[in-house]
Amino acid sequence: MSLVATDVDNLYCQMEQKLQRVVPPDELRYKAELAYEIIELKRQRNAVILGHNYMEPALFHTVPDITGDSLGLSREASRTEKDIIVFCGVKFMAETAKILNPEKTVLIPSPKAGCSLAESISAADVRKLREKYPGVPVVTYVNTYADVKAESDVCCTSSNAKAVVESLESDQVIFLPDEYLAGNVARETGKSIIFPTTSPKPAGKNDNGVQYDLIGWHGRCEVHEQFTVQDIENIRAQFPEVVILAHPECSIEVVEAADYSGSTSAMIQYVEEVDADRYLLLTECSMGDNIAAENPHKEMLRLCSVRCPHMNEITLEMTRDALIHTQYEVHVPEGVRVRAKRAVDRMLEIG
Repeated sequence: MSLVATDVDNLYCQMEQKLQRVVPPDELRYKAELAYEIIELKRQRNAVILGHNYMEPALFHTVPDITGDSLGLSREASRTEKDIIVFCGVKFMAETAKILNPEKTVLIPSPKAGCSLAESISAADVRKLREKYPGVPVVTYVNTYADVKAESDVCCTSSNAKAVVESLESDQVIFLPDEYLAGNVARETGKSIIFPTTSPKPAGKNDNGVQYDLIGWHGRCEVHEQFTVQDIENIRAQFPEVVILAHPECSIEVVEAADYSGSTSAMIQYVEEVDADRYLLLTECSMGDNIAAENPHKEMLRLCSVRCPHMNEITLEMTRDALIHTQYEVHVPEGVRVRAKRAVDRMLEIG
């Protein structure tokens, strides 16, 4: 939620109080001036700014009207009455906002804000899997582009993936494209999983002729795949009492070695509610900064060095320019949008 300020000096004081531990002092004045300009611009343009949990702290804690994870922001995008939606996140998120709000102008501050996971699969890949496994429902992670969503039965996020899979009541499910999230869902639901994209096998059987339940895909997040069990062991050797939280896009081994795994919003809630001496998040490192700013009485270990290069494309300067010039508008072809909306709506209904 954006800070309420009557002038730049007032906003600067609020930012200094909240962000002094995570933003260098010499940046605060400059960023306060940018943030105040954006707050004024969104009022003039009748715009709403949505900010993902991975935004850098000076942006995250000032200009968004709503902050959250993919599921929460998708819900809010479907409810807004503003004329313009500025999505401070990556392309697939802005596309989802457009899918739900075809009559709105949806802007993304940087056209380079892509996603390695979304790039790992195409609509043609989904169609081929449907041909190979006829009648098997397709679940696609919301971290996919609109044309992939359009080929799906239902979307999911990291927070509701298990619930979505179980809601289908199907013996088999195609789950795309995150390899690690699929593996973690299989572990949570007691299902077996196969990745036929690199080793084709008859539908429904693995190499030993054993029935399997989930059909996966070898896509990965370039941030979360970097965390290892060795990282956890090294941290625990230095800080035995630390509570480690891992995003479910991390490998199964990392998730099992961590103390808690959940979506970005679930991790935020966990830190707020659970009492511990120290916390460490195995996820995009700006989110650790954002949680530290919101919880100054709790100690967040400053050991994260993995910044998403795509999220890092979104800056205060580019957010301002998006509003000034109405630039980098997101478009989704209507035929694709209507089909994708069915999958997104079904995800939102499941919750």
